[in-house]
Order: sequence, then C-alpha cells, then structure tokens
Amino acid sequence: MLDLVAVREGGTVAEALQIAVRTAQCAEDLGFARYWLAEHHNMPGIASSATAVLVGHIAGATQTIRVGSGGIMLPNHAPLVVAEAFGTLAELYPGRIDLGLGRAPGTDGHTMRALRRHSRMESEEDFPRDVQELQRLLAPAQAGQPIVAVPGAGTNVPIWLLGSSLFSAQLAAYLGLPYAFASHFAPRMLHQALAIYRQTFKPSAALAKPYAIVGVPVIAAPTDAEAQFLASSTYQRVLGILTGNRTRLQPPVEGFMEQVSERERAAIADFLAVGIIGGPQTVRAGLQALAQATQADEFMLVSDVFDADLRLRSLQLTAQAFRT
Repeated sequence: MLDLVAVREGGTVAEALQIAVRTAQCAEDLGFARYWLAEHHNMPGIASSATAVLVGHIAGATQTIRVGSGGIMLPNHAPLVVAEAFGTLAELYPGRIDLGLGRAPGTDGHTMRALRRHSRMESEEDFPRDVQELQRLLAPAQAGQPIVAVPGAGTNVPIWLLGSSLFSAQLAAYLGLPYAFASHFAPRMLHQALAIYRQTFKPSAALAKPYAIVGVPVIAAPTDAEAQFLASSTYQRVLGILTGNRTRLQPPVEGFMEQVSERERAAIADFLAVGIIGGPQTVRAGLQALAQATQADEFMLVSDVFDADLRLRSLQLTAQAFRT
C-alpha cells in the first residue's frame, strides 16, 4: 500500500492522519507486506510531507507490517539526516522499516528552493552519489570513519530506488538494489524500465537477484458501476494534477468522465493506464493480467476513495480478489 495521506474536501489534516492509521491497520490485518508513505510538499490535498515522522507514527500503531517511504525525495535532504532519521526508526521498530528513495523534488520549483536552501542546481551525478553515501552511513561503521550516523550505523535499513523513467532502473540494477516503478501515475515506461532493470542487474550484498514492485491504482467495489463512481474522485485528482489545479480529494461525481472533454478523458486514461477499477471479477482479472505482463514481485496499491470506510472495503475486496 502506498498512501499519500489525502486531505479530503471538508476534512482536516488531523482526520487525514487518523484515516492513514486506520488504513494501515486494515492493510496489516489483510496481510499486506508493507505500507509506504510518499513525500510531497506545498500541496493542499496531501498531508505526508513529514514522511519520516509519519513512518514512525504508522509503525507505532501497527504490529508486524513493514512501514517505509515511497519515497523520501533525496535531493531535498542531506544523506546524514535521512540516515539518522531512518536509523532511529529502525532501532524503534527493528526489521520493519523500509527506505524508498526518489530523485524528484516532489513539489514545485519555489518550494524546492525553500527546502534545499541553496542555489546550486542538482546534477545527474548527485543522486547516485547520495544513495551510495546513505548506504555507507547505514552500514556498520568502519575504523577511522570520519562521520558516523548515530543512530543509523549498522542498521542496514533496506534501501529501495523509486522511479518513473529509466534512470533509477539503471541505477538500481548497477547498485544491486530493489526497484519500485511509479506506474500508479507514470505508466508509460513501465515495461522498458523493468526490462532494463532485470537485464542489467548486478548482484550485491543487499540483493542476489532483481526484485521489482509495480505501482497500481486500484478501486474495488461490489459492482463495476459503483467502482467507476468512486473512481471519479481519483479522476478529479488526476485532472487537477494535469492542469495544475491541485485541490483536496473531492467527493465522487456521477458521470464525471462524460462531463470532461475527449482530450481530458484521454489524458486521465493515459495517467491511469495500469489502473484496475471495478467489481471483484474485474479486479481479479486485472491483477492477474498485470502480474502476467510485468512479472512483478509485488504490487504497490494506491487507492484514493473519498469515503474512508469505502476505501477500507476496496482494500478488503482487492485482497480477496488477489487470493482467489
């Protein structure tokens, strides 16, 4: 499960955080492997900006599910700060913390500059260098090492690389790290990225063979018609992203897709190309087809349903479909 901790229209940030806890507990009960939170900034409808804080909050409210970042946007942070934060989490919740890393800012240009507090532009070499620095900081400290992350050193928090293009696929393969492709919002290069990752993968101390997660938008309901109705909240969010009009998560609208232009419908469909929306049979068939097409080791589900209880029902129906 990937959670952006949506702030709903008419709701509050506090309510969004409470819903995230309930959702994580439900995911744990359903047997989900992990619950990740995404770093975004300056967005009125997303409350997961302080990602490490939320990882700790969710881990403290659950018992066994792995909790992590999907991801920490590494250019926004010094590697030492990330190592100390996730090292602390690993000491608090041993064997349950994941560190997913992305190289995008997760925000707009003005906010990016406010986060980074320097004027130097990032180069293509910065992200690989910072990932490797993080690996060293989370590994056991070496004699004479000038900077040691405390907490952090020796925790070996699993590092995942996240991406929506080919760059992180190549880097994950080169470093021998697990890889998660963000096909829940940028599916166009999914198959090409997976092929490059698997074909060029180099075994490492972290991972013997390729291991890939595929992001999937999923909305399940008792019927296809109801699922499409609930998905109109997602359609509105996607249209807002595409037009630069980001708002809080909106309630569903009957016949929403018929109310937008043909060009907008096509753009939404392209954004959600791997999305699975429907009743139990539709969801089951969609999951099976995507599993066959991608050979993914895991699916990372994103489910933006306005009604929090119906969101939990969506996860329950999806889990049932996945098992049958």
